[in-house]
Amino acid sequence: MTTVREPETHVDRIGELAAVKELTRVGPDPRATERQHAKGKLTAYERIELLLDKGSFSELEPLRRHRATGFGLEAKRPHGDGVVAGWGTVDGRRVFVYAHDFRAFGGALGEAHAQKIHKVMDLAIAAGAPLVSLNDGAGARIQEGVSALAGYGGIFQRNVRASGVIPQISVMLGPCAGGAAYSPALTDFVFMVRDISQMFITGPDVVRTVTGEEISMDGLGGAEVHGGTSGVAHFVYDDEESCLADVRLLLSMLPANNRELPPVVRGDDPVDRPGDGLLDLVPVDGSRSYDVRDVIEEIVDDGHHFEVHALWAPNLVCSFARLDGQLVGIVASQPSALAGVLDIRASEKGARFVQFCDSFNIPLLTLVDVPGFLPGVDQEHDGIIRRGAKLLYAYCNATVPRVSVVLRKAYGGAYIVMDSRSIGADVAYAWPTNEIAVMGAEAAADVVFRREIAASPDPARTRQEKIARYREELVHPFYAAERGLVDDVIDPRRTREVLVRTFAMLETKDADLPRRKHGNPPQ
Repeated sequence: MTTVREPETHVDRIGELAAVKELTRVGPDPRATERQHAKGKLTAYERIELLLDKGSFSELEPLRRHRATGFGLEAKRPHGDGVVAGWGTVDGRRVFVYAHDFRAFGGALGEAHAQKIHKVMDLAIAAGAPLVSLNDGAGARIQEGVSALAGYGGIFQRNVRASGVIPQISVMLGPCAGGAAYSPALTDFVFMVRDISQMFITGPDVVRTVTGEEISMDGLGGAEVHGGTSGVAHFVYDDEESCLADVRLLLSMLPANNRELPPVVRGDDPVDRPGDGLLDLVPVDGSRSYDVRDVIEEIVDDGHHFEVHALWAPNLVCSFARLDGQLVGIVASQPSALAGVLDIRASEKGARFVQFCDSFNIPLLTLVDVPGFLPGVDQEHDGIIRRGAKLLYAYCNATVPRVSVVLRKAYGGAYIVMDSRSIGADVAYAWPTNEIAVMGAEAAADVVFRREIAASPDPARTRQEKIARYREELVHPFYAAERGLVDDVIDPRRTREVLVRTFAMLETKDADLPRRKHGNPPQ
């Protein structure tokens, strides 16, 4: 007797769909989730839940499977193909995201995997919304050969197309080796977590084989290395939770794309709040050190600022903060590190930050206390001329509102580079402690009056007299203002009020660069 099968209903199909999607979320092997947690790492879905507003995630292509054959791939075809992609919101604002799922193929990129990433990148560009990548993958899927490599090419091409159009943030939450490391390098900001994040072009085994050097994965490309030595990582954290919380914080500050202004968030901090503490924070004696971050906290809303590249090139501070609710990018000399000189690393750090701010309509505030460029054979041989010129190029190319304040020293070419009036700062201020000159009075006197000093019966006394004369005639606090090189010398205690009013005046600034395909910045 033949059994007649009842026709399937919508409820049956919906139940089947729910089961497949739940399997995708749980992963192909429950033990894979346990292994991920045992390493102190979250799963792709858990990370997305921390990043996005609760219940806001809409997934793209969760049922996608690869079609590759050979090397046993035809027997392993998990839904999702090792990457979770889609969109959601952060503080109610749309954000696109993709996250490697290490539980499937170790997060390795194959053809279908890459096509999912291409899809979400294309949508982010079309929608004009930020893109966040949560990286935890083993590189290209070797079993798929050159098809996997071509997938990376498509990602790189879209990274470049999106550059300066939408904010791109890479969060490193696992290994990232070989060509895969170039996508994060093309994005605007890289976040890393200690002990679980590594980035390198060639791993420890290859290094050992080729050079004989023994080194661990963390020693070669861990968070501390890229945060403090290479400068690849902009932010470094101890755990995924705090890392993703700061990704949300950064996204809350930034505009969605280059056609929008940053969101304004006004608080209760009075515009005219006096900064009496500034008088004690910055010593009048130019040879004494201080931490410019204390100055920033005294000036900005509620003392809050978000520093970028805090561990790399510490002689220059780059930070986001608000002035009366308006986001500004701050570039500041740091006298507590290398006396605040500009060197190769600081120049490159500042240039990249200035370019980002200019791309996304973020006004620039420059706090200047710079004794010059760092002298030395290594600096010259490593290209301080061309690499230092990056910061100069970035400032000259920027069309956003630009305001500079000379706190103390501003010597030589470094003064010009740090957004002086002569390279296009809209408004330049100085404190009464400013010393704007070609060089310090001591060095200048040794050059200008060297013969008189040498011929003097009392060289030490004569030298001090010449130093005093040079300082009185050319380095006094009002010299630059008298010649229109700064717009005003201001009371340090009024710095916050003056800056807020100046940026408000510049809010409608309209400046265009000459028509061209693109510039050719120094490399």
